[in-house]
Amino acid sequence: MPEPTAFTNRFTSRRGLLFGTAAVSAGALLAGCTSNDSSDDEAAANDQTAAEDKPGKQVTIGFAGPQADHGWLNAINDNAKSRAKKYSDVTLEITEGSNDTAAQIGQIETLINKKVDVLVVLPADGKALTQVGLKAMRAGIPVVNLDRIFNTPQAYRCWIGGDNYGMGLNAGHYIGEKLKGKSNARVIELAGLDNLELTKQRTQGFDDALKNYPNVKKVARQAAEFTVESGQAKMAQLLQAQPNFDALWNHDDDQGVGALRAIEQAGRDDFLMVGGAGALSAFQAIKQDNGVLKATVLYPPTMAASAIDLARSLGQTKGVSGLAEYEIPASITLYSAVVDKDNVDQYMSTGFK
Repeated sequence: MPEPTAFTNRFTSRRGLLFGTAAVSAGALLAGCTSNDSSDDEAAANDQTAAEDKPGKQVTIGFAGPQADHGWLNAINDNAKSRAKKYSDVTLEITEGSNDTAAQIGQIETLINKKVDVLVVLPADGKALTQVGLKAMRAGIPVVNLDRIFNTPQAYRCWIGGDNYGMGLNAGHYIGEKLKGKSNARVIELAGLDNLELTKQRTQGFDDALKNYPNVKKVARQAAEFTVESGQAKMAQLLQAQPNFDALWNHDDDQGVGALRAIEQAGRDDFLMVGGAGALSAFQAIKQDNGVLKATVLYPPTMAASAIDLARSLGQTKGVSGLAEYEIPASITLYSAVVDKDNVDQYMSTGFK
């Protein structure tokens, strides 16, 4: 789930060849690009009111994502489907989802052959799916690349995704501020899969933030696998190896469920914990405020709802509400907000299961 670099890109849209350099970092830029009617939905994104606008041209959006084998990925699908239902002028063609790159390429090619107006793609592997993104763009179908980025900006019209470096940075600053008055403070890190670039970015951001707090030292780091089971096993190892520390940053709330089990089994409550991503279970624990988990840093799945907003705007040749430009940006990086007991009620509806 990497973040893009700045670029000047050339892209094809239904209005012909256009050239743009627009890039924007936004926390809540897409409260809605355009909107019309609202309906009752359970998905998190639909609690966010879109900008008022009359229904426009009918747009068929093709959506292709990986298999929903993780709480966050399931929330991505739910947010996309529920957001599309809010628009009377949007038809969503959604694929089953697959982690097999060949299968996902085939699903996207089917959407291309159906001549959908816009594609939203969260690739199982950005590099492997770059060519099918290029194929869609060359066929005159604008692509909204969601989170995992293609190898070239020529394969998409707009990228929208999370900020992995920002997650680590904000987690580090939160912990640093909480430990500011403590001398020789010790922190540990429960990371995700080390072979993923996103894990490296989260760790780098965390380490960079801690440089601002000379009294805080990271004394241990253990990589897990973004699963409950690995979180429990790796956290148990950390607890045994580190009998004394003041704070823990866990990269992922799903593996955090396992980490909290290990902490409870060890009878430990002498440190604070910060999670990552924004699971509902984490929000609930933060609100109850009777355990070590005090905050989590968002990697919001509501980005899928915003991707639907962007796709609708592309299909209707509109810009983004609140910006002066006629075209939507080429890149949108979402903000990794820290959620603690002071603001958890605001974010509760966005929590994923």
